[in-house]
Formats: sequence, structure tokens, C-alpha cells
Amino acid sequence: MDAPARVLVADDEEDIRHLVALAVGKAGCTVVAAVADGAQALTVARAERPDLLVLDVSMPEATGLEVCLALRADPATDDCRVLLLSAGASPDDVARGLATGADAYLPKPFTVAGLVRQIQLLTAEHPG
Repeated sequence: MDAPARVLVADDEEDIRHLVALAVGKAGCTVVAAVADGAQALTVARAERPDLLVLDVSMPEATGLEVCLALRADPATDDCRVLLLSAGASPDDVARGLATGADAYLPKPFTVAGLVRQIQLLTAEHPG
């Protein structure tokens, strides 16, 4: 049987980190780390090479957009899937997020079911 997809969660709000980690589990994946800022997310992503990163757009140290750009610029992490979460839900916000190379963009507030579905979609091609 394939190993579950490995997911890194990064959000500066503890409640959101917990909620996202819950959704990751419901999606049949494993949380490799749950961190509170973009710099930590980048460090862990480079060390762990997760299959998916769920990144809040607004975080201290480095935004989710900056983390996504850094991941895409590094050959060691350019194939990691990225899901951005943001309170910014305008078409411009979504376009800006996807322009960084993110695979998907989910506006807050989101439902756990919607997040689970998005995680399942992004990890469906996980090689295992």
C-alpha cells in the first residue's frame, strides 16, 4: 500500500493550524510539521520535502506568497504542491497567489470538508 502523502501546515494562527492538521488527517494524509511562520515553513520544506504545503498567505517572517516563490525557485522543492489559504478572496488576491506558482488557492473562511477535498485533489497524484 502507498504511504500517505506528507503535508506541511504553516499558519500563524494556532486554531487554523489545528483545523488544517485535522483536515489533513481526514484526507488520509500525514502532517510532517505545523509551523507558525514562513521562514520555518521554508526550512522544514527544504529538510522534509513534503508532498503538499498548506500555507497561510499572511504570516510573519515570510508570507505564503514568498515561501511559494522560494520553493518554485529551488530545484529541490519545485515539485512540492502548494495550497494557499487567505482571508483575501478577491479575484486579484487569487490571481496574485496563483501567479507565485501555487497549485490552488482557498479563501478563508473555508469549511473543513472543502479543505479535505482540496487536499485530496492535490495529493491524488502522490507517488507514494
